[in-house]
Amino acid sequence: MAQFTFIDLFAGIGGFRQAMEAVGGTCVFSSDIDKHARATYLANYNEEPAGDIKKIAATDIPKFNVLCAGFPCQPYSIAGHKKGMDDERGQIFFEITRIIAHHKPEVIFLENVARLFKHDNGSAFNIIKKSIEELGYKVYYQVLTANDFGVAQVRKRLYFVCIRNDLNCSFKFPEPIGNETAVEDYLDPEVGEKYYINDPGICFCKPDLTEKVNTTYRLGHIGSTSQGRRIYSAKGVTPTFVCQSRGPAGGMEAYYVDGRVRRLTVDEAKRIMGFPEDFVFPVPEYRALEQLGNTVAVPVLKAIAREIVGTGIFDEE
Repeated sequence: MAQFTFIDLFAGIGGFRQAMEAVGGTCVFSSDIDKHARATYLANYNEEPAGDIKKIAATDIPKFNVLCAGFPCQPYSIAGHKKGMDDERGQIFFEITRIIAHHKPEVIFLENVARLFKHDNGSAFNIIKKSIEELGYKVYYQVLTANDFGVAQVRKRLYFVCIRNDLNCSFKFPEPIGNETAVEDYLDPEVGEKYYINDPGICFCKPDLTEKVNTTYRLGHIGSTSQGRRIYSAKGVTPTFVCQSRGPAGGMEAYYVDGRVRRLTVDEAKRIMGFPEDFVFPVPEYRALEQLGNTVAVPVLKAIAREIVGTGIFDEE
């Protein structure tokens, strides 16, 4: 297995770390501005991330081979205000380029919402791509969907893998492997009554499925069809988890399970996102669900990480 070091910026609960450690990486620095995310990170990796990246000098970050960052997506997200580079959070990207300019790592590995690719007629995307290219990197990018990589969720994201020009190395994103799982494969056999939704506004528009499908299948809604009120079949996959809690089902929506409508538990949601069974959340449940809605699909990142290592960049001579 290749040996290399990486840093985990905008680390959240460590989805990038899960992927990079799985292929031989060692994390030498992490950072996240949110104190609740830092608490979860500390509980699982025995390391508390540094805080606001804007206050951290590049010289205070150890030398590393790969920069990983799921930089703020709200400026480009359909769920946000879509202000892009006009949003202060959109400007955060240039904290990444500041660190790249100083350290010149071999690889840059980034993730953001798919909408970034088309936001403002592609202007934000082009700024990001050009900024990295001007630092001496070949930029590879692709939109991948999580349920094409064994994840029981439709989570479409834009990924960047950027390789330093002097390495004379090319990169290819992983091919989809398909998905044979559904929400029902990640559910606990029994959950508390608090997870069930008993609402007179529950309305079913379709019958449930009899076989698994690799897509979402909406059965009905709870009072209205707005987010947090939609009911999906457990024989399909979930829509994209979101970090905002809305309606009785929250950012992960409701599911029809054994004849009743209920929301997901934290453990069920973390399994769907590809986190291990022993991953813990030392924060209130609503915080844990927000963190899962804001994280990355670990199996997708693992597939990309394997391709990065497969380039041979980190092979010993």
